[in-house]
Amino acid sequence: MTPRPGRFGKLKIGVAACALAVVAATTALTLYIRSLPPLALSAAADRSTVVLDREGRLLRPFLTTDGRWKLPLTSDDVDPRYLAMLKAYEDRRFDSHPGIDPLGLARAAGQMLRHGRVVSGGSTLTMQVARLLEPRDERTLSAKLRQAVRAVELERHLSKTEILDLYLNLAPFGGNLEGVRAASFAYFGKEPKRLSTAEAALLVALPQSPETRRPDRFAEAARKARARVLARVERAGIATKGEVTAARDEEIPTARRPFPTLSPHVAEQVVAEAPAQRVHRLSLDARLQKSLEGLARERSLGLAPQISIAILAVDNETGAVRASVGGVDYFAAERAGALDLTRALRSPGSALKPFIYALAFDNGIAHPETMLEDRPARYGSYVPENFDMTFQGMVSARKALQLSLNVPTVELLSALGPQRFLSRLRDAGITVALPKEGGAPGLAVGLGGLGITLQDLTRAYVGLARGGEMAPLRFREEPSSSGTPPLHLVEPVAAWYVADTLLGAPPPLNAVPGRIAYKTGTSYGYRDAWAVGFDRKHTIGVWVGRADNGAVPGLVGRVVAAPILFDAFARLGIDPRPFPQPADAIVASTNHLPPPLRHLRQDVPKTVAAIATPALKLAFPPDGARIDLSADSLDGQGQLNLKAAGGAPPFTWLVDGTPVTAPLRRREAAWQPPGKGFMRISVVDGTGASESVSVRLQ
Repeated sequence: MTPRPGRFGKLKIGVAACALAVVAATTALTLYIRSLPPLALSAAADRSTVVLDREGRLLRPFLTTDGRWKLPLTSDDVDPRYLAMLKAYEDRRFDSHPGIDPLGLARAAGQMLRHGRVVSGGSTLTMQVARLLEPRDERTLSAKLRQAVRAVELERHLSKTEILDLYLNLAPFGGNLEGVRAASFAYFGKEPKRLSTAEAALLVALPQSPETRRPDRFAEAARKARARVLARVERAGIATKGEVTAARDEEIPTARRPFPTLSPHVAEQVVAEAPAQRVHRLSLDARLQKSLEGLARERSLGLAPQISIAILAVDNETGAVRASVGGVDYFAAERAGALDLTRALRSPGSALKPFIYALAFDNGIAHPETMLEDRPARYGSYVPENFDMTFQGMVSARKALQLSLNVPTVELLSALGPQRFLSRLRDAGITVALPKEGGAPGLAVGLGGLGITLQDLTRAYVGLARGGEMAPLRFREEPSSSGTPPLHLVEPVAAWYVADTLLGAPPPLNAVPGRIAYKTGTSYGYRDAWAVGFDRKHTIGVWVGRADNGAVPGLVGRVVAAPILFDAFARLGIDPRPFPQPADAIVASTNHLPPPLRHLRQDVPKTVAAIATPALKLAFPPDGARIDLSADSLDGQGQLNLKAAGGAPPFTWLVDGTPVTAPLRRREAAWQPPGKGFMRISVVDGTGASESVSVRLQ
């Protein structure tokens, strides 16, 4: 007969059995963990492409390939009170537990044993992240075990902040909304950075049952869920009783709001340029963009439904685009809203005139106080006329530009040369298109007989604001690193002359004069109305017209586009600082200018830079010289060397009153004598000064 074990023996057997059970459970758990595939974070990486402004504000999000809104964010982008509510309601010990909360699991297990089903999950936020990373429909003990294992794994490899960020990005909020940022925009129309108590409580409640608590479909269920969160929040001391009472009374949003679509044309462009990039940071300012889009909509109400408005605002210092309104309504078919009209080729009308004057000033042809003739004139078959069909007589270049007179402008362009004018624009990086490419440009290019985009025209005005130095337009926040030297349109003196002149242009009705330098333009046939202006800090360009280039009677730049320009500056803010005057700028009345600059004389070249230069002298040949035409007196090609001293370039040489050279920058020239005899040799410098000698060739 086998003896029975004593009490001590029974205890030893029990301990051994428990140890074996622990070993078996540990072994089973270890084998189970090893059988799991590596935890993949790919679900967190699949985010919506978003386009942000320079400060990170949302301009436009794009749906993911599976048609969901998944806007990326971090815990720093969320209202701290929301985070406190989330932890208080979902996981009070989140900051301290290792991924699982034993007390919470024990409570959940007890409820499951009593009710035969899962009543409360006992899941930590980390376990919820694990479930969202590996979604499964079943709510079983096996599923909970898997989540617990994955939660511990997450805690070993990620920080608490990183785990919280995963939850904020992955939590479901009903329909195709995923993540707190998408839900905040869809239900409240704003970033989750500044949520009210009621809004934060609703966002805490929705992920527990996102489809049955959707406020846009089940408002009452959403209200009750929010009330439960608010009760917990009050007990936790996160909100006062008064705040909770007010939050309970706040209306539940019963419809989803549209996501932002600010600057849709630029957003689509940058995404098309880099489709693999998920976050695009632009140089735009979301507040200014929204304000100018609103301005375009307001102004369009008084126009025909086919007319659209484009606006471009640029930072002069960097060339960064702060706002780009491609049209009035992106979704309006009658306005061709999907077209970016800042990129459309259009006739600029008179909007290019300031650059004719700038180049004339830069080349010494004229000065702002140079007198021009505004009278009937003919250039071959071309007869320019002023917009109002009248003539002013003798006017200064300043007044001619301020009044946008056509005839003096054509006179200046004739002296400058249309091809030279276009070449300078193109050399400065400005793209212009002629009606017939390859043909010789005529004088009509100065009055709008070419094509240019609002982007290029605005950029040209930015060059004037920068003292003649061009800057490429930049849409992305990151500055370009091309390393290429900047292009120059004109010298600072000429740019200042134009800026100072345009400050005096008469403003539109009820606008304050002398605050921005601006110019308007109206294309032939009333198809385009333009207004472009600048102060020290910004340049804004405005275009109004039909996308199909149709005529619009009464569409005049000064009447339609200029008021929009001044309103845009009022919303942006005007820099009151004056334009810095270059040290070598000539500030004088017409009578006190150097004689060649008092009137537009085309018979001699002029320059504004040669006022204090040494007097012009004809150094060789000397007056009265007898020059032997033998080989010893001439160079190897039978030419006589001519030399000048002093004066200001360019120099033109004449023999017996007939030019023998084109204007030269250097002081030496070579002349081929026609034969023996007396000759009078003259040289004329850039200021109009001349010197002559008589010589005998023998």
